[in-house]
Amino acid sequence: MAKEVTKNEYVPFLSEIKEVIKHTDIEYTFRMTYEGDVKPGQFFEVSIPKYGEAPISVSGIKDGLIDLTIRRVGKVTNEVFEHYEGDKLFLRGPYGNGFDVEEYKDKELVVVAGGTGVSPVRGVIQYFADHDNQRKDMTIITGFKSDKDILFKKDFEYWRQKMNVILTLDAGIETKDHKIGLVTQYIPDLKLADVEKAVAIVVGPPAMMRFSVKALLERGFKEENIWISQERKMCCGIGKCGHCRIGDKYVCLDGPVFNYTQGKNLVD
Repeated sequence: MAKEVTKNEYVPFLSEIKEVIKHTDIEYTFRMTYEGDVKPGQFFEVSIPKYGEAPISVSGIKDGLIDLTIRRVGKVTNEVFEHYEGDKLFLRGPYGNGFDVEEYKDKELVVVAGGTGVSPVRGVIQYFADHDNQRKDMTIITGFKSDKDILFKKDFEYWRQKMNVILTLDAGIETKDHKIGLVTQYIPDLKLADVEKAVAIVVGPPAMMRFSVKALLERGFKEENIWISQERKMCCGIGKCGHCRIGDKYVCLDGPVFNYTQGKNLVD
């Protein structure tokens, strides 16, 4: 009788860097080779021998390619930034459940995202920009600290042609392309045909998500029509290290995307 071979979930695979796209001084998108199913909101572990690994959300999906938008903030990501087009990185994944675009089809959709929180929802935004016949009116509200912190500037130019875009900065001077203030202050004035059937996605820093959801509920959204992502809690990806556990949930296994009816109980 043949001995069953157990797969080691920690063993990564090599992926080639096809393109490196600079957004800010510390945030680049690495376009990597990948063959397989993947959803917006899922994440990969990016690893470099002797340096460790870091969980990175998928920020774009194309045939045979995935985008990983990475902020240079530590030992692993510092080393990743020393790699260029044609080099290879180790990946494992994808992990998590991701956003299911089927949940949002044929509905009014609002996406509220802050800073790097735009990365995990970029795939959803791009899908409905390319397939605007599959949804009703769509609004995205995104917030960044300043003009130099804005991610995906070229994408915003395209999205403005396809949907309602409200881009906010924490400070500065208002222009035709961006407003000044917090994302939450633009939620009460959302123009919606039927708020009880409208759906929303909220991703960003914990305080931003908490107050954005509160504002959406006050605007009339139903709890079951709101989705959030706890992507900041990711660690090992397979529920072994316990760092992502909140109550009886393992965010990397049960999430990171949660319907708000569940997500509201994940108090860390």
